[in-house]
Parts: sequence; structure tokens; C-alpha cells
Amino acid sequence: MRLAILGASGHGKVIADAAEQLGWKTITFFDDAWPRLKKNGPWEVEGDTRALVANLSAFDGVVVGIGGNRIREEKQSELAKAGARLAHIIHPSAIISPHASVGEGSVVFANSVVNPCAVVGAGVIVNTGAVVEHDCVVGDFAHISPNAVLAGGVVVGQKAWVGCCASVRQLISVGEASVIGMGAVVTKDVESGITVVGNPARTHRQ
Repeated sequence: MRLAILGASGHGKVIADAAEQLGWKTITFFDDAWPRLKKNGPWEVEGDTRALVANLSAFDGVVVGIGGNRIREEKQSELAKAGARLAHIIHPSAIISPHASVGEGSVVFANSVVNPCAVVGAGVIVNTGAVVEHDCVVGDFAHISPNAVLAGGVVVGQKAWVGCCASVRQLISVGEASVIGMGAVVTKDVESGITVVGNPARTHRQ
């Protein structure tokens, strides 16, 4: 099986490593920095976005390896319109309830947990060691960072970013495109488009 990853980044390396452990035999990167960028760790970079779109039929699956939520959404939408077979990559050590769902193009990394009746949308990153508890809804192109914890029934809006080691109390809503700072403890709903930090989390004003 051949997998194409768009985005020769550190995040892309983690996707490739998980994919190898899942049994993908050939992994090829594409990145718009090509031809200046020709390697991503041990993996080859063979072209840019246009080259991937022109050769989609050569791949059994495609995933976007870009950490930025907005750009990941743009690239995944472009690939979907071009007819890409979008894959989701779930590390073998991740625990995904059979009663949960994970959308196309999403990645779930090592030692993370997605519990019953949770819904993980399209193009989501559930990063290393993160916990998405029962009945959570994680919107498309959101990012749940390493060791972050969403308690039961949390709703995370599209393109939101929950930082490393942050905790979100049960039944909280996190608005679209908002940012939860690293280590924050969220005890109240978070409006769309804002950043909150601290314990308890409060709006961050620069």
C-alpha cells in the first residue's frame, strides 16, 4: 500500500512513523518547498502539491501532515476536490472505542484514547497521549495536543487548538478557532476566536 503525505514537517514524520507501524509499505512526502526540500528524515520528498494532485491515482491513501489548522483545512479540501482517497492514520497503541468515530484525514497518535460515543471530525489531530473522553465532539481540523484531556461531553469547535497538557472540564464548549494555552485548566465555556491561558483559564490579552 502506498501513502502520500502532504507536508514534510515534524508532524508529517510522526504520521509516517505511525503509518509504517500500521503496515503502509511505501510512504512518499510532497511539500511546496520542493525541490529545495528533498528529504524529511528517512523519507523522500518527491514534489509539491501540484505534483501530488497530478498523481493521486498512484496512492492508496493521502493525508495532510501540516500542523496549522487553517492550512490543513485548505490543503485537505483541495485534495478532496481533486478526488484523493483520504486516509486516517491511527497509531497501533492508540485506544479507539468501537463506539467512537474518526473522520477522514484525521490522525490519532501513540497512547492516545478516544472513548465511547466520541466523534472526531475530519482532518483532526489527536496528538500523543491525548484523551478524548466519552461523548465528546471534536470539530473538523481541530488539534488536541500531546497529553491534553477532554472530559466527558466536551465540544471543541472547528479549527480550535487545545494546547499540551491542557484540561477541559466535562460538558464545556470550546469555540471555533479558539486556542487553549499549554497547561490551561478550562472550567467555563470558551468563545470562538479567543485565546485562554492559566488555571483557571482566562482570556489572554496581549
